Amino acid sequence: MILSVSRRTDIPNYYSEWFYNRIKEGYLYVRNPMNAHQISEIKITPDVVDCIVFWTKNPLPMMRRLDEIKDYSYFFQFTLTGYGNDVEVNIPNKRTEMIPVFQELAEKIGKQKVIWRYDPIFFSDRYTKEYHLKAFKSIAESLNGYTEKCVISFVDIYPKNKKNMESVSNYELNNIELREFAKELNRIASDNNIKIGSCAEKLDLEECGIVHNCCVDKELIEKIIGCKLNVGKDKNQRIECGCVESVEIGTYNTCKNGCVYCYANYSSKSVENNAAKYDPLSPLLCGQIEKDDKINIRKVKSLKETQISFFDL
Repeated sequence: MILSVSRRTDIPNYYSEWFYNRIKEGYLYVRNPMNAHQISEIKITPDVVDCIVFWTKNPLPMMRRLDEIKDYSYFFQFTLTGYGNDVEVNIPNKRTEMIPVFQELAEKIGKQKVIWRYDPIFFSDRYTKEYHLKAFKSIAESLNGYTEKCVISFVDIYPKNKKNMESVSNYELNNIELREFAKELNRIASDNNIKIGSCAEKLDLEECGIVHNCCVDKELIEKIIGCKLNVGKDKNQRIECGCVESVEIGTYNTCKNGCVYCYANYSSKSVENNAAKYDPLSPLLCGQIEKDDKINIRKVKSLKETQISFFDL
């Protein structure tokens, strides 16, 4: 099993104590987002968890306790953009705080295990194409030697983020302009020894030197764990997504980063209400078991290939 921690909320930043407690207990509960009273009990011991994918804008709160997951294989998807607090409301200063955190994390666990995400990209009167290129160049130069890969994507508008995106007056570039922009990003990344890939993009950017990326990346995970995996494409993600199957443990409407482009929160009020329910000792993230809840044990297992084929010799 590959554990996703988490596409729905920033667990490393805000709920790492809960996560470490769940590691100690060896299991956790996850509510079904489509059926609130349906809960899955998920075993998360090292014998069934092949790799953990952490998604975060600030891993610092969990970095001092990484020794507690020494029995697990893992890597980080670390989002580091050029946006200010008008867009990413609660993220510390990128230059003075977040870049040093990225560098420290890479030194601790290895640059292969820290993926830089510059996404999602949108354009506005403030965040122009020129602005992004300048910000991207500055960050790339700072991360030279601290990561091997950067992932980009262009913002998608959903009902949950449409109003917020309208508030920043975002506009779109045509495909020709996007490809020219992408070529510049790739040139900057290459100059700093970083390979660049796209995340769930319909627009083919291969001619720009940007490959179609897999964030939950089978090839990378196999390198990290030193073993082949028997795992297929994640059918719960968009068609354009290349990720392999993983088990998501996050909860919508709990991320306190406050990003205007976020698709995982309905409103700041819902986040405030849910975050108030946070109990680091509960098996549920931001909540407790209620009388009408039904708990089912989810069958999970290691995906490691146990047999060596002729082609592996």
